[in-house]
Amino acid sequence: MKIKGNTVLITGGATGIGFSLAEAMVNAGNKVIICGRREDKLKEAVNKLPQIRIKVCDVSQKRDREALFVWTKENFPDLNILINNAGIQRMINLRKGTADLFKGENEIKTDLVAPIYLSAYFIPWFLKKKETAIINVSSGLGFVPIAAMPVYCAAKAAVHSFTVSLRYQLKDTSVKVFEIVPPAVDTELGKGSTSDEAQEYRGIPPSEVASATLKALAKNEYEILVGEAKDLVKGARTNPEQAFLNMNQW
Repeated sequence: MKIKGNTVLITGGATGIGFSLAEAMVNAGNKVIICGRREDKLKEAVNKLPQIRIKVCDVSQKRDREALFVWTKENFPDLNILINNAGIQRMINLRKGTADLFKGENEIKTDLVAPIYLSAYFIPWFLKKKETAIINVSSGLGFVPIAAMPVYCAAKAAVHSFTVSLRYQLKDTSVKVFEIVPPAVDTELGKGSTSDEAQEYRGIPPSEVASATLKALAKNEYEILVGEAKDLVKGARTNPEQAFLNMNQW
């Protein structure tokens, strides 16, 4: 996959991994559009990286997803890479019934439904182009879950499964399907999701994820395992029970 001269759309691109991917893509010689729910964060991103274009969009909402696709197709006809990055991570205690589920943002709609539907919108268009890619951001926790974050981990496991199926469906086409599997990353995603003690280690900088992604794209490495995620995935595939116990011993 070429890593220069692309036009890239990144969901959840104003902060964290999304913004680092935007920055790395711009620096590599690509045109980048980012979208996100918070206009203030998008404006902050433009101040830091004036080359990008922005679009306010809540990908958890059907109307916003449809509008994003139409707007992108009309304004960026050369778009050839979609990065499904937007994510929400919350602690949910199901002993409380639905209390935790209903009081916060919907992880399933943002983390899982959005990548599926956005992929479905863009694929027929991408199939008409010479070289395109869909890049889904899952998580090491999609392979070895933390029990305190059951919905996030389940959604990311589903993203992995969806990505594997999508890659098979699109084999021998112009659409390449990549999966970024990050470990713990120092972003606002997990802040407030765990105790202060557990959050003493905030994870690797998001720039490491972006750097690893560009290197993997250039080599057509479709499963991009970053940092400690390599050990998580290995553990999940060789001794899943022990990997789970190790993850949840705190």
